[in-house]
Amino acid sequence: MVVKTQCKGREVTGLHVGTSNARRFFPRNVSAIELQLDHLRIECGLTPAFWSGQPEIHDRRLCAWLQEKQSKSETSRVPLPLDMIPSGRNSFRLGPWRGAKLRHTAPALTPGSLAPSSAA
Repeated sequence: MVVKTQCKGREVTGLHVGTSNARRFFPRNVSAIELQLDHLRIECGLTPAFWSGQPEIHDRRLCAWLQEKQSKSETSRVPLPLDMIPSGRNSFRLGPWRGAKLRHTAPALTPGSLAPSSAA
């Protein structure tokens, strides 16, 4: 899933997961999740507001890690997209968004694209 840093000015204040991601990947009975940030593993609490219109994660350690990533970004004032990949029960790995690289793959072959060539 793609998530974004949540910023106030240049300060990173949390991670915006998005309403559809919250519904799809987070059971309502979960009060905390584990995040893997590079080599660091942290547990972050989820507030009741997470499921009622504010699908955001706030944790000082997470914010420090996100701030470092945001400061290295060319667009440090724009929310930074990140990949949040499930890695176990209530556990996720957070890393750089790879969606931009996926756009540069070869186009899919269609049945008509394999027409025999004429040999001379």
